[in-house]
Amino acid sequence: MGTFARQDPVVVLVVEDDSLLRMDAVQMIEEAGFQVLEADNADQAIALLEQRSDINVVFTDIQMPGSMDGFKLAHAIRDRWPPVKIIATSGYFLEMTSNLPEGGRFIAKPYNIERITALIREMMSV
Repeated sequence: MGTFARQDPVVVLVVEDDSLLRMDAVQMIEEAGFQVLEADNADQAIALLEQRSDINVVFTDIQMPGSMDGFKLAHAIRDRWPPVKIIATSGYFLEMTSNLPEGGRFIAKPYNIERITALIREMMSV
């Protein structure tokens, strides 16, 4: 028996209300070889998670307009889709990373895309 190799592409959902930051993150994560979906708020992210069963990782900003911020989104994901990995980012909430659900990871802005992609690979054991 050989070692297990992941056959399906890793699907990353980027949730960021700033369109320029979202476009940059999407492009960089795609260039690293991952399939990327995007949402500009938590409500869109929840809708995508409800529609698709192939999302593996959610990379979300913490400070977002709408019905939920990134912390609330992370907890909603953990409650409803426990296998989905969560990476949160912010330039403001550095001291509040303990608000993430268990297993959630935090990267401060400005982030380094190599760090993001390495973290996705680590979380997915790719």
